[in-house]
Amino acid sequence: MGILDRFRKKKKEEEKTEEVKEIITDLEKLCGNDRETYEALLNTMLLDPRRIGTSMEDTAKKAEELEKIWQSNKRESDRIEARKWYQTAGGLAIYGGNVAKVKQYFGKCKKLFPNTDYPILEIPERAVKKAQEYYQKYLKEEEKK
Repeated sequence: MGILDRFRKKKKEEEKTEEVKEIITDLEKLCGNDRETYEALLNTMLLDPRRIGTSMEDTAKKAEELEKIWQSNKRESDRIEARKWYQTAGGLAIYGGNVAKVKQYFGKCKKLFPNTDYPILEIPERAVKKAQEYYQKYLKEEEKK
């Protein structure tokens, strides 16, 4: 039975990969040959920011609180949580088209985790513009359905 289980597991993994590929494909289509913008948005933009239950400002405040806590006690979990909240705030800033806030929040992520790359910091204006195109096209289509 072990051999059959391996085949089933492989098939399930292939199905999951195909599902993720479909989500990414829309962004890839929109970015076209602009691989740099695609890479900048791939792990930073939110596919549907309307589903986040909080505002960009509240998310940023939560991140700042956790960053202060981390600075005082140096617990790794607080640093990770702060980054998570800054990334969410940055994603909401992308959705809002606020380039200055995108730079600020992802800059904070970079400060908390200096070994992590944030390509959006290199081309924030271009990335936000392309994300706005994505949101206008795909979120508007979803509202019509």
